[in-house]
Amino acid sequence: MKLMANIPVLTIDGPSGSGKGTIAQLMAKDLGWHYLDSGAIYRVLAQAALKHGVDFADERAVAELAENLDVVFSIQQNDIQVLLEGEDVSTLIRSELAGNAASKVAALPLVRAALLQRQRDFKQLPGLVTDGRDMGTVVFPDASFKVFLNASAQVRAQRRHKQLKEKGIESNLSDLVAEISERDERDSNRTVAPLRPADDALQLDSTSLGIDAVFKQVSALCAG
Repeated sequence: MKLMANIPVLTIDGPSGSGKGTIAQLMAKDLGWHYLDSGAIYRVLAQAALKHGVDFADERAVAELAENLDVVFSIQQNDIQVLLEGEDVSTLIRSELAGNAASKVAALPLVRAALLQRQRDFKQLPGLVTDGRDMGTVVFPDASFKVFLNASAQVRAQRRHKQLKEKGIESNLSDLVAEISERDERDSNRTVAPLRPADDALQLDSTSLGIDAVFKQVSALCAG
């Protein structure tokens, strides 16, 4: 059996709307590697707590649930299917309720510690592609390949506005710019796992780059 250290990992970090999720999915499909959406894992955990009647205030119980979280991410055509204990919760975990619940469980230190190991457990042959905010700095600091993808707040807000519009959800572009800027500030200055590029990460700005151009650069990194 190959040592875990020999299993390649590609981390793609960056703020919301930078395109990291899209690129990570494309790379996982292209390489034939496993995929981890680290941002969704807190939402899945929150859903598991609701499903099993675990009180969010019971930190140890939620942490125990996190240690044994039965979650699978699979790429289906151009989208990600998320299975919790064999049940498709892909749509369910994207609700506002799930997002609020996720923010509560993510604030619990024991839960973060438990999910750190759970995320690392996704590292399996033939390899892993993962996206998030601290994948290359905290979760997989020894990853074979690291990318930090960014874009201006204005462009990221426009992308989000378009996504919401396609789903029939009304939104205000100016409000989205403000929300994204505030989140950037909060994520970059938090004491635990702040949003920042790993020292050895390839930094790309997708403000004026299309998905194809970013994909080619990331592919070249992995090929080299």
